[in-house]
Amino acid sequence: MCGIVGYIGPRAATPIILEGLQRLEYRGYDSAGLAVIEANGRVAVRRDAGKLSNLRARVAEAPIEGHIGVGHTRWATHGPPTAYNAHPHRDHTGRIVVVQNGIVENFLALRNELMAQGYEFHSDTDTEVIVQLVSREFDRTEDLAEAARRALNLLHGPSAVVVLSSHEPDKLVVARLGNAGAVVIGHGDGEMFVASDIPAILQHTRRMSYLENRDMAIVTRDGVAYYDLDGQSIPPRPIHDIPWDPVSAAKGRYRHFMQKEIFEQPSAITDTIRGRIDFVTGQVTLRELNLDAEAVRSLHKITIVACGTSFYSGLVGKFLIENLARIPVEVDYGSEYRYRNPILDEHTLVLAITQSGETVDTLAALDEAKRHGSRTAAIVNVVGSQAARVSDGVIYMQAGPEIGVASTKAYTTSIVDQLLLAMYLGQQRGVLDESASQALASELAMLPDKLGRVLAQDDHYRELAVTYANYHNFLYLGRGINYPTAREGALKLKEISYIHAEGYPAGEMKHGPIALIDENMPTVLVAVQDHVYDKMLSQVEQVKARNGKVIAVVNPGDRAVAAKADAIIEVPRAIEWLTPVLAVVPLQLLAYHIAVWRGSDVDQPRNLAKSVTVE
Repeated sequence: MCGIVGYIGPRAATPIILEGLQRLEYRGYDSAGLAVIEANGRVAVRRDAGKLSNLRARVAEAPIEGHIGVGHTRWATHGPPTAYNAHPHRDHTGRIVVVQNGIVENFLALRNELMAQGYEFHSDTDTEVIVQLVSREFDRTEDLAEAARRALNLLHGPSAVVVLSSHEPDKLVVARLGNAGAVVIGHGDGEMFVASDIPAILQHTRRMSYLENRDMAIVTRDGVAYYDLDGQSIPPRPIHDIPWDPVSAAKGRYRHFMQKEIFEQPSAITDTIRGRIDFVTGQVTLRELNLDAEAVRSLHKITIVACGTSFYSGLVGKFLIENLARIPVEVDYGSEYRYRNPILDEHTLVLAITQSGETVDTLAALDEAKRHGSRTAAIVNVVGSQAARVSDGVIYMQAGPEIGVASTKAYTTSIVDQLLLAMYLGQQRGVLDESASQALASELAMLPDKLGRVLAQDDHYRELAVTYANYHNFLYLGRGINYPTAREGALKLKEISYIHAEGYPAGEMKHGPIALIDENMPTVLVAVQDHVYDKMLSQVEQVKARNGKVIAVVNPGDRAVAAKADAIIEVPRAIEWLTPVLAVVPLQLLAYHIAVWRGSDVDQPRNLAKSVTVE
């Protein structure tokens, strides 16, 4: 969603802020702006709609220089994406500015109250309410932090807020309300940074702290002081040493971040496996999960909560955990979970899957689980993120920064994490013996190399894209553990190419989708040679009988499907539990190349955001 970058220190703030905002473009946005306190004490603001290049042009036309400032990329909620709705927003004096991620649910009541008191509004946004409230309270207190605290206590709904003022030009006031997305404080040498996500400031520092719900921080160039929104001083939040390499957040030789991240999957999976499994005994160790053998044996059910791509990963996890650990698993959309009065108790583990660790719906599902006394865990990519902090245990994906909005390596690494979790649970429960564990460990050890062989066929996927890019509808089919692969493949195509695509369990084709099949709708089938292979072969026959075109994902040497399909994609043979990782990568690249051929904005698809931090 929206992006925030703030800086205070000896260097020029404007280039640091613009560079940071550019590194947050992957989150999705429709306007941008920044505010800097200049040497003359004036708060200078530049804003524009559209891409960040528009804001850069405005700054080039009218430069602003200073050593403290804040910038923002907006994803519209209240009001259209225009320059006057872009952040930062100013109070009536022009001396206080605010940027915000989130939603002020009671903004209309607050706006009406302020208008009755004579305050004028110049935007359609809920954010302008915040800056006018801070201004009003500053007139009463003449203390910026206290004014911000009082104003924030009047807000309903999740928000991350930064306040900057020429009244007190030596500080940034930063706060977090609810699950509005991350608020990261970067610790430098005589300088400090604020951001809504790690990549924005990673080139400047790896030492970062995170605000919790109802934290307020006063940031100066020398450090940070923490308070709660009741005004009480609280202990400093821990400083995390972020292990990501700043260079890994750049595209390098690749045309798009998504392409780069697809090709990073062998190394990402290697990092995910490393140190967690003994390849001799097959024994899995998940130290940060905080779930000992006694706690594992007490579990009666696991509920996986997730959204989007992570939801499809959870569907794969259901197969893995139920088969290897023999624990019943439900998979729920995080966005629906808390609204259906779920049945929870102390014998339930609620497992959240979220790349960012800041997805508001998934965090709400975790809150619901904790409210009912259930154990919680998170599979998450971002170290120190909200999901990781609020859960009883965590398994990190080890995927490194994922910049492209359409998730790729976070999907496959989260599947591998769930396989490791399934093995761990099965071992602790005594239902997965050493021989089976060793076989799985051996397969995992070969997975990165097999993925490399899949990626080596990229020219083939590019050729298929040229053939199929002009179709308007696709059907994706899979069965067993690969029906989630079909759903994920369809999601990738529609996310980045804007082609309508649907993924179905293959057995459901006869219950509706078969009516759509003709020569104008290609069908992509995952037909690897597993225990439901014969069923998938039947699906190929049924599609061809209706003049449908078939693209089939198969194992090498499969003559039966190759004889019927219009095109085949070969993936190496593997144990059934790992086929979703191998089969999805060609579908990622097929979607990627189709989107490139059609001229789509691959890394920033229209209307989408990397991390959904508002409902």
